[in-house]
Amino acid sequence: MKKISLLILLSVFAFSCKSKSATNTKLNNKAEVALKGDWTLTSVTYPGSDYIKVESFDIADSNCFFGSDWKFVSNNNKGTMALNSPKCTNFTSPITWFINRDNQFVMKITNGTKAKRVETGYILKVNNVTENSFQLVDFADVAGKNIEVVYQFQRK
Repeated sequence: MKKISLLILLSVFAFSCKSKSATNTKLNNKAEVALKGDWTLTSVTYPGSDYIKVESFDIADSNCFFGSDWKFVSNNNKGTMALNSPKCTNFTSPITWFINRDNQFVMKITNGTKAKRVETGYILKVNNVTENSFQLVDFADVAGKNIEVVYQFQRK
């Protein structure tokens, strides 16, 4: 009887200590619908941007994202991103995305691969959502300091 009680107690403890992951929380459907549509990334700002280069989404220098086109489809959480700066190499990829109840924007750049096979993704904070603009905020490590990288979007 003691063994059964101990097993039940350990089971309860294991389930109550379950980690909270950005991908395991419920969706914020209202915020997702607000982002539905075609967008242009109009600026990328962070402290020291005149002197420091930040590589965004493991793709290219953050300056290459100016003028990039993004499409968000809220009913299936898919979309596309297209870098088209004349100063940088063009890049286009399908994406999967969602916004959780903690206001975190979770994105995978699939590049033609099924999303369930893509093992890495990005978690950004969603800020200042209006009908025609919003921001995604990422964090980057620069010389041991955690800085905010702010991506400003404008509706097309």
